[in-house]
Amino acid sequence: MSPLAGVRVVDASTLFAGPLAATILGDYGADVLKIEHPAKGDPARGHGPSKDGVPLWWTMLGRNKRTLTLSFSTPKGSDILKNLVKTADVLVENFRPGTLERWGLGPETLQAINPKLIIARVTTYGQFGPYSHRPGFGTLAEAMSGFAAITGEPDGPPTLPPFGLADGIAALTCAQAIMTALYDRDVHDKPGQVIDLAIVEPMLTVLGMQAMVYDQLGTVQRRTGNRSVNNAPRNTYRTSDDRWVAVSTSAQAIAERVMHLVGRPELIDEPWFATGVGRAAHADVLDEALSTWIGERDLKTVQDAFEQAQAAIAPVYDIADVFADPQFQARDSVTTAQDPTLGPVRMPGPLYRMSRTPGQIRWTGRPRGADTDEVLAGLGYDEEQRAALRAEGVI
Repeated sequence: MSPLAGVRVVDASTLFAGPLAATILGDYGADVLKIEHPAKGDPARGHGPSKDGVPLWWTMLGRNKRTLTLSFSTPKGSDILKNLVKTADVLVENFRPGTLERWGLGPETLQAINPKLIIARVTTYGQFGPYSHRPGFGTLAEAMSGFAAITGEPDGPPTLPPFGLADGIAALTCAQAIMTALYDRDVHDKPGQVIDLAIVEPMLTVLGMQAMVYDQLGTVQRRTGNRSVNNAPRNTYRTSDDRWVAVSTSAQAIAERVMHLVGRPELIDEPWFATGVGRAAHADVLDEALSTWIGERDLKTVQDAFEQAQAAIAPVYDIADVFADPQFQARDSVTTAQDPTLGPVRMPGPLYRMSRTPGQIRWTGRPRGADTDEVLAGLGYDEEQRAALRAEGVI
C-alpha cells in the first residue's frame, strides 16, 4: 500500500507551485483530483513544447491525477465543489486572495462542511499584507526575495533562473506543510486548518543567512558570479577539451587537498587560508591556481585526479549528459513512464526513495475531463444531470 493511500486531494491550482505539490502527494499514493476549467483546461496544457499534440509539461505535472472539468465560479459549480470537499482531506488553490470568498467558497464555508479539511492557499505574496492582491508569479518572488540581486556576474545585471525555481521550492514547501497539517490533524485529533503559503517566503529561507547578516552586520550581499562569499575556491573551470567542471571547498580539509593536487601547497600556510571567509577574500589567487591546472588537462584526467585526492568536483552537465551518466542511470533518477499516446516517456521520478512504500508513477497526465463523469456519478449526478451541466458550461 502506498503511504498516502486514502488521502484525497482536490487540486484547484495552476502554474506551478500548487499543482507540483499535489503531484508530489500523488506520487506517494494520494488520490488527487485535478479541477480544470471546462473550456480552457489547465494552463500547463499550453505551456512549453508538445509532441504529437501531447503537452509535455502537462504529461509530467498531471501524472497520478484524475481530471475533472468544473467552473466553480458558477452557483451549480460551487455546489459541486462543496460536495467534493465533504470527503476530501486537502484542497490546494492559488486564486488571488478573496476570490474563493467572493464565490462563497472561503475557508469558513468549506470547513463548516468538512471540519477536517486542510486548505493550502498558494500565492506570490500571501493572504494578507499590502501586496496580497497583486497578480504574481514565481519570477517576481525570485526578484523580490533577494535571489536575483545576488545572482550573476559582479558587473552584470541581476539574473533570473531559466526555469521555475521559486515555484519548485514553494511546491516542496507546500507538500511538506500539507503533511505537517495532516499529522497534526490525525495524530493529535484536531480539525483541519488553512495553510497560507507565500511563494516569496521559502525563497528567503533558501537564501540562508543573508537576512541575519544584514540584521546583525548591516552587510548587503552583492553578486559574485560563481564564487561564494563564504569559501574559496568555489567556481567553474574550463578543461583542455573545452568542458566545464564545478569545484567546491566548503570543508577546510577539502580546500587543503585541492591545493596539494594543483601544486600550490604553499598557499595552505597563508594565515588567510585557515578560514572560508579568508579564502573567499583571496579568491583571485585560488582561482588562478585551479584554472591554470585544470585548463592544462582534459575532463577525465581532472576528474580522476580529484577523485583520487578525495576532493569535491563535478562536471557541468546538460540534460543529455544527465541521461547518459551511470549514477543517474543506476538510481533511475530520470525514470520511464508509459503514456497512452507517446508510449515510453522519460521524466524525473518520485522525489525520494522509501524502503517499504516507494513512490511510483501510476499514469501520466490524462486528457482534460477524462474522469468528470466518473467523479460526478460518484457524487450522485446521473447522466441527464451531467448532460445539463455540460450544456450550461459548468463542466
